[in-house]
Amino acid sequence: MDGASEVHPVGGVDYPRTYQELLAWFPDDAACLEYLAALRWPDGFICPACGGRDAWRTGGGLWMCRDCGRKTSLTAATIFHRTRTPLSSWFAAIWLVTSQKNGISAQGLQRVLGFGSYETAWAWLHKLRRAMVRPDRDRLSGVVEVDETFVGGVSTGHLGASSDKVPVMVAAEKVNGGRRLGRIRLEVAERPATLELVEFAQRMVAPASTIRTDGAMMMRRLGTLGYTHEYATGYNAPDPTAVLPGVHLVAALLKRWLTGTLHYAVADHQLPYYLDEYTFRFNRRTARSRGLLFYRLLQQAVNTDPAPLPTLLKPGHQSALH
Repeated sequence: MDGASEVHPVGGVDYPRTYQELLAWFPDDAACLEYLAALRWPDGFICPACGGRDAWRTGGGLWMCRDCGRKTSLTAATIFHRTRTPLSSWFAAIWLVTSQKNGISAQGLQRVLGFGSYETAWAWLHKLRRAMVRPDRDRLSGVVEVDETFVGGVSTGHLGASSDKVPVMVAAEKVNGGRRLGRIRLEVAERPATLELVEFAQRMVAPASTIRTDGAMMMRRLGTLGYTHEYATGYNAPDPTAVLPGVHLVAALLKRWLTGTLHYAVADHQLPYYLDEYTFRFNRRTARSRGLLFYRLLQQAVNTDPAPLPTLLKPGHQSALH
């Protein structure tokens, strides 16, 4: 978009290509609100009370419905709900989260944006993680590998299900059935090696797809649930990682990310949201522009319920900010 400082960017159409362009486009709350309005109401304002489509802007930046008179804040019921920080700072945070290949830590975000406390940066990142996965996202299709991996600290002398690591279920889509990976899905399992993995496959993979698994007997029922099921045992294979190469690659990259970016400073009860962040990044790894990732996350942020700090923390562990 040429002349960005003179032309108002349109939400749903334009997105910044550089950080300098971001600063030029969104210098204040008014510019941010104008952009967000087109993302939250792409077909025009809709009153949450009566469904009315006609409204006018008040001096305080609210929308007043002409039909019922209700005043609506654009940021209400979004992750920006009741924020006291300028929206331009939120936009900068989203840019920092999406523009770096491996993301940013809470400490890094605190340092760059000058937050007075680590807790603020931590809370912002967790709010954004809750916006990274759409509940209505499409299921994987075609050829999909499904298996489990284990993440966490070091469990000396123990492997897999016998360790105290956390079981994570993995589904990896193969592009045209070949070696190249498409989208992935990740989810924490309550217990390893149970029918929970079959249920995960059903939730994440579209019917009529081909699902490849290891030789676990419980997974063979997928063949009766509307899927073509292919399996191969890995325990006696010359190279076990060659049995489900897509799953093994995703698991290895996930562990590298947890170690390199977060140094495994992830509490078990927060792990699902870190998996959401990794999924968001992996599935958009081929995006032609970092600005497009910024746009996608902002688009999902205005459609994600607010998450007050008490809901971000595990009850009884209010000081565990990881």
